[in-house]
Amino acid sequence: MVWAGITATGKTPLVFIERNVKINSEVYQKIVLMDNLLPWVTQHFAGGPFILQQDWAPSHGSRSTLAVLEAHFPGFLDKNLWPASSPDLNPMDFSVWGMLEGKIAGKVFATVDDLKAALEVAWASIDDGYLRRTVNSVKKRLRACVKARGSNFEILL
Repeated sequence: MVWAGITATGKTPLVFIERNVKINSEVYQKIVLMDNLLPWVTQHFAGGPFILQQDWAPSHGSRSTLAVLEAHFPGFLDKNLWPASSPDLNPMDFSVWGMLEGKIAGKVFATVDDLKAALEVAWASIDDGYLRRTVNSVKKRLRACVKARGSNFEILL
C-alpha cells in the first residue's frame, strides 16, 4: 500500500506500507502522521496555516487518532465537515492516483522494489501546476455536489 498527500504548492513523500501490515490506528498515527506527514507539513508550511483533509478510513477516526490530529494538525476537517466515502471530492482519488497509475501502466516490474522506484520517479515528475489546478478544482466540485444535492455531480463539471 502507498499513502501520499498533496497541496496546491507541493506533495508529501510517498509512504509505502509493507505487505501484510494492517493499517490500524497505531500504524496510521506512527508511520503516516508522525513519521512522515508532521515533518513534511512542519517544513513545507513553516508554521503557516493548512487544513488536513483525509478520507476517514476507520484508522483515521479512532479516538487515539483524533487525539493525535487535535494535538498536531489543528484545523483538520473532521467527519462532520467532510463526507466519508466521497472520492469525487478528494483530489487524490478523483485525479492524482489515476494520473500516477497512468505513468506506470503497461510496465512490468520484476520486484516490489522496482515498482516502488517507478512510483517514486512518477511522483517526482508531478509538477506544481498540476497540483495547483487539481486542488483548485475542489471548490468547483463542492459547488456542483451541493447543486446536485449530494447525487452524481460529474455532469455539472
